[in-house]
Amino acid sequence: MIEIIKKYNFWDNTPIKFGFLRKHYVNSLSKYLDNSLVKVILGQRRVGKSYLLRMIIYHLINERKVRPENILYLNKDIHELDFINNSKELLKAIEEYKNNLKPEGRIYIFLDEVQEIKSWEKAANSLSQDYKNDYELFISGSNANLLSAELSTYLSGRYISFEVFPFSYNEFLGINNAEKGRESFIEYLQSGGIPESYFLADQEMKINYYSSLRDSIVLRDIVHRYKVRDVYLLEKLIDFIIDSIGSYFSVNSVVNSLKSSGYKTNGETIGSYIQFLQDAYFIHSSARFDIRGKKILSGERKYYLNDLGFKYFLSSSFDFGIGKYLENAVFLHLKRQGYSVYTGKIKGREIDFIAEKDRIKKYIQVAYLLTDEAVIEREFRNLELINDNFEKIVISMDDIRFGNRNGIAHVNAWDFMAV
Repeated sequence: MIEIIKKYNFWDNTPIKFGFLRKHYVNSLSKYLDNSLVKVILGQRRVGKSYLLRMIIYHLINERKVRPENILYLNKDIHELDFINNSKELLKAIEEYKNNLKPEGRIYIFLDEVQEIKSWEKAANSLSQDYKNDYELFISGSNANLLSAELSTYLSGRYISFEVFPFSYNEFLGINNAEKGRESFIEYLQSGGIPESYFLADQEMKINYYSSLRDSIVLRDIVHRYKVRDVYLLEKLIDFIIDSIGSYFSVNSVVNSLKSSGYKTNGETIGSYIQFLQDAYFIHSSARFDIRGKKILSGERKYYLNDLGFKYFLSSSFDFGIGKYLENAVFLHLKRQGYSVYTGKIKGREIDFIAEKDRIKKYIQVAYLLTDEAVIEREFRNLELINDNFEKIVISMDDIRFGNRNGIAHVNAWDFMAV
């Protein structure tokens, strides 16, 4: 056991491979080091959670001067670690590590893709409550529902969570050594943000990669975990959502659309499948907010992909509906920055996004191009209807800026996203 675990740890000063340094996440996580809070890293498969854990390990060893033997890293994506399949085997592996390495002082334990360990929450609770030993625990997972349920039950008030997203535009510029501007931003929209995909040589390879990733998410994180019987219906639902990003629809409208195409289903099934896709971080929902009434409206919502590569590589051509790509990208950017994001309604008009964090709001309109005075009037006029002093922005892909109108700023998409 210990020889297998040793192969995937850094006790003999093995170089730590962590790819492109994601400073935003490392800086956020490092603020919470050196305490008993369990650090929980969540996100879709292949967005870089394992790399981020190794970045933190590198930070501990090189910046905090933690001895490598005081760090235990267990990645459940590695087949050789399949023997750690339940909480008892996990605790046994930790004891074997301690008996062999004999670490002194605080022990840092990293559990990657923890949902693959049955009853992992019992072991996590035991380790976090162990007053005889000094443990600091880091866990990652790819399913929001399972993790949130167990965390709230066993670790209530004793953990801090971080959601990891695909690469931002700023990270795209960094890894490609590119300059900010329209050309690189369009390339970013066409590339998606999954780190591994950037090292694939051509379009065909990326199409195959995204197809395999989609299958992995569907089969491992949804079909297998939730015992989904009608896989074909689930796949058709995914196709529907991919083609409808940024458009309002309800569960009933999806049911009616699928029924009209010959599929037998109902609202309960479709509602469950949509929730499964959200739990696997494949999509995000944005509720509709009545700005005047200050309440969330029931019924229709908008849904956005966690990564645009699933639309660009697995759906219709990029030239169709480029404004929706931009809208999806802005939504993800706001989520990365920690905002709660809603779509807005005021006096019968639509506000693309209401972003809220720490009681501060931003109102945002997104347009591909401000092609004429009528479009300019529509986008700015909608925001002018909002009678408060929070920031109001119109974002587009125009090469020029249209300045400030009645306190509403126009910003190029690449300038807005490159922060």
